[in-house]
Amino acid sequence: MDDAITLRQKIESKIELLEKERLRLFKAAQHKAKTVGDYDKALALTMLKLKNGIIQEFEGIRIDNVSATTVEKIARGICWQEALNKEEGEALYKSLLTTIDCIRAELNGLQSVNKFFE
Repeated sequence: MDDAITLRQKIESKIELLEKERLRLFKAAQHKAKTVGDYDKALALTMLKLKNGIIQEFEGIRIDNVSATTVEKIARGICWQEALNKEEGEALYKSLLTTIDCIRAELNGLQSVNKFFE
């Protein structure tokens, strides 16, 4: 009897954990979208500034004669922090998806064991 009660408590705990992780996932999705948008905006502005000669140096190195093919590569380097934020946001989102899948699998296993007790 104690095993059945403990099992039900574990199932309820996993359900609560899933609910919490779902909320975290929603926030992570919002964060991911914002960091992607921030990066795209920073990259576009940086490319425009490079083409218009507003940005003339990076990390103490003068930028001269930027060709059309290298503008985006240089802009990506200048926007490294936004790129890092974007990658972190995407990694957090994927990590939460994996965590939710694991919790769901654990819950399914506990529910299968619970059927055995019934």
